[in-house]
Amino acid sequence: MTSWRDRLPPVRGKLLLDEPLGPLTWFRVGGPAEALFLPADEDDLVDLLKALDPGVPVMPLGVGSNTLVRDGGVEGLVIRLGGRNFGEATPQGGSRIRAGAATLDATFAREAAKAGIAGLEFYRGVPGSIGGACVMNAGCYGAETKDVLTEAYAVTRAGERLTLSNSEMGFSYRKSARAAEGDLIFTGALFEGRADDPAAITARMDEITARREQTQPIREKTGGSTFKNPPGDSSWRLVDAAGWRGKPYGGAMFSPLHANFLINTGEATAADLEGLGEAVRADVKAKFGVELEWEIKRVGKPSPDTGEVARRRSRGSMGDV
Repeated sequence: MTSWRDRLPPVRGKLLLDEPLGPLTWFRVGGPAEALFLPADEDDLVDLLKALDPGVPVMPLGVGSNTLVRDGGVEGLVIRLGGRNFGEATPQGGSRIRAGAATLDATFAREAAKAGIAGLEFYRGVPGSIGGACVMNAGCYGAETKDVLTEAYAVTRAGERLTLSNSEMGFSYRKSARAAEGDLIFTGALFEGRADDPAAITARMDEITARREQTQPIREKTGGSTFKNPPGDSSWRLVDAAGWRGKPYGGAMFSPLHANFLINTGEATAADLEGLGEAVRADVKAKFGVELEWEIKRVGKPSPDTGEVARRRSRGSMGDV
């Protein structure tokens, strides 16, 4: 009996079956994709989506900086953009700059600085890529994507090309309402800053880099901020106050340097990482009455085997929680 994978059309990019996704994420854990598509360009992406069985789930994956892929892998088609067609930032004249969805946020900030475009320095401190920034309204140090985005470019699940204005994105804290509808693959975006001296912009970015290195475990296998900040409080303070900073849970831990950064200490499974996050959420709710909301995106199917391993590790290293 044939499956949807047998009916995939020819592509100019790459189509990989049962491809491990862990190496594509910052946590370095997780199972395979049923199929992974690396399109050559936007036309290649559009053509495949138009031909794909509409019942097949589709999931875009950026650089995996805030994504936890569960141990059982991801059903359907995973799409990952890359290369020059999706990974470059190009000044557009004046104080505008356009970037492909696969452009790393830090690279985007540097290219804007070279062009003398200020107001985008905060991207130097955001882990991830421009596509993810559109999905999450990414930001740090008092600035967010909604403050600088002019329009975003996307392809729908059905292969239709869209241009979305800032207002159409429906931005709020760490969220785009339009992206949350789940039918978009962002391909790029246009931003507008303000003119300034490139040396002055670079100096401000250097300050952001130094601050991150002092306060965040940026060289660990991590996914950035684990939980969104609840109104009037900070997640790191709650995790720390509940006693979870630096406490092991299988191969997972909340960083001793920053208590809202979940890290893979070396041999964690996705079940370890998610299990620790859920244990912390339950403990914070019980102790402080605050329900922490995941900022990290968790995708795919859990594996029963790794789930049991996580439970055994929890009992062995933590006792009752």
